[in-house]
Amino acid sequence: MWYNQEAMKKISFGNLMVTGGAGFIGSNFIRHVFEKTGYAGRIVNFDALTYAGNPRSLDDVAAKFGERYVFVRGDIRDPEAIRRAFDEYSIDAVCHFAAESHVDRSIVSPGAFIETNVNGTFNLLQAARERGDAFVRFHHVSTDEVFGSLGAEGFFSETTPYQPHSPYSASKASSDHIARAYHDTYGLNVTITNCSNNYGPYQFPEKLIPLMILNAVEGKPLPVYGEGLNIRDWLHVEDHCAAIWTVMTQAESGTTYCVGGRSELRNIDVVKRICALVERFRGPLPNGAPRESLITHVADRLGHDKRYAIDCSKIERDFGWRQTHTADSGFEETVRWYLDNPAWVESVRSGEYLRWIETYYAGR
Repeated sequence: MWYNQEAMKKISFGNLMVTGGAGFIGSNFIRHVFEKTGYAGRIVNFDALTYAGNPRSLDDVAAKFGERYVFVRGDIRDPEAIRRAFDEYSIDAVCHFAAESHVDRSIVSPGAFIETNVNGTFNLLQAARERGDAFVRFHHVSTDEVFGSLGAEGFFSETTPYQPHSPYSASKASSDHIARAYHDTYGLNVTITNCSNNYGPYQFPEKLIPLMILNAVEGKPLPVYGEGLNIRDWLHVEDHCAAIWTVMTQAESGTTYCVGGRSELRNIDVVKRICALVERFRGPLPNGAPRESLITHVADRLGHDKRYAIDCSKIERDFGWRQTHTADSGFEETVRWYLDNPAWVESVRSGEYLRWIETYYAGR
């Protein structure tokens, strides 16, 4: 992984809070920072451990980095819990991932998305502001879904107007605006990234790619919304983590960067690629049928955006950041990871990790 070590010295901090660090992108980011960037400080993983948070995804990091990695079970909806962690660990930077993030869940239960994504972000920004000059960087991780939907042509960029269509994307759009307001009004050192669809290891199995991998392995139906013609730009989580770290440590305060994978694919083509990879590694179904035969078209999602695509030329131009994974290499690597890590998969799908969490934290 490339990094300009001299440029990285532009913004430095010693006690970084990563909110939502037990989730998919957050856990990959923590591992990336410790193992790929040369960061010598401490990371405080602040996570409420809702259904999608699995602290055991970072057992290897805890063992390897000792006191430089701290886990705090805390909820960003609780301002006092945030302040206690800020004070105890002298937090001087935040990378904010914590969010309710599943569009389907937001349609069913929108209130939780407002409470966490909007009010929780406000609580963090307020705590950071209260640190005064001791606080040096607040990085807010957002999504391209805030921009709405594209037609057959064009790309989202840093100047695209916001037009969210789901309760999830509306809550993220709100949190983006609040983060910018804290920079513009109070001078808080804020940066923002808006990313396309992530994939890679440790992603919760309700998401498209891991769900399709695991269902294809087990011979279960592969549900595809509508005709599967909706288009998404796919970004490997490792490339996303590198982009976030680059912006956190090099970008000017108040700036926003769009991060994409330059890998636009229709949903149906994603599923077919996964079927082909699973078939290559595991063969056809027991009855000899191709795994693609498992594809099942279901009623389309409410408010389903047609196409997302990101123009990430600004981060490429300003910092030399580039994707290191193509759709071909990234998808193959991801399928292999899920096939090679059945214990992690079973722990998540069975709910064993949740039982472990409640047992471990009982009485704490």
